Amino acid sequence: MNLIIKLLLNALAVFILAYLLNGVIVNNYSTAIIVAIAISLLNTVVKPLLVILTLPITILTLGLFLLIINASIILLADKLIDGFYVDGLFTALLFSLLLSILRSILYFVFKDKKSN
Repeated sequence: MNLIIKLLLNALAVFILAYLLNGVIVNNYSTAIIVAIAISLLNTVVKPLLVILTLPITILTLGLFLLIINASIILLADKLIDGFYVDGLFTALLFSLLLSILRSILYFVFKDKKSN
């Protein structure tokens, strides 16, 4: 799937979840696009470092600590981007879980028919 289409679908998912969740605020769709870019970059650069640094606790919790890492990535994006606000750790955790689910649904609905 094209990178721009994935980016727009991620931004749509962020915008929908900001509308549905009380503790998440996105000012407009352009901010949602910036949030989608930031989360993608943070997942590419920061998340692998956090996973390596927290490997013992991740093993001890059987991988459940990765949910906290995902929530912390969302909170980091909250601190970096004006116009994007997440209420707290629990809201960021719920946002990251629902974002993963909604992205999967959107990718399935808008998948490229040629790749089958």
